[in-house]
Amino acid sequence: MSTLNDLSHDFRPSQATHDGVALVGRILLAVLFIWSGFGKLTGFEGVVGGIAAKGLPMPTILAAIAVAIELGGGILLALGWRTRWVALAMALFLIVITPIYHDFWNATGAAVTGQKVNFMKNLCILGGMLMVFALGPGRYSLDRG
Repeated sequence: MSTLNDLSHDFRPSQATHDGVALVGRILLAVLFIWSGFGKLTGFEGVVGGIAAKGLPMPTILAAIAVAIELGGGILLALGWRTRWVALAMALFLIVITPIYHDFWNATGAAVTGQKVNFMKNLCILGGMLMVFALGPGRYSLDRG
């Protein structure tokens, strides 16, 4: 009689399945960053104002860095170029920005729930980036595994 633990050790996806799932996962992670980065690029002055409102120094430079990481990093992640380094950079970016922009402990009223959800969402994305860093992009990438 096999146990659930035995079953988990028996399943090994084929290399093609592994690489296909890695591609889909990378693209799904990248979509959010590409969309957000493009929004920051087209609404750059608003982003600069939002960063300044948080009391952060050099808001124009920080906004440009955010666009580069989100839009540029998102595109590179989707393509699978320098994937591990891009995923690590995006993970570090998430570590920095999450407590600054989703500080639910400082929110009040209805904003608490929204900020908690976004904080947890970022933690989940951080986990995905760490998985990409650890496991690589798969064969279907410019890095080719």
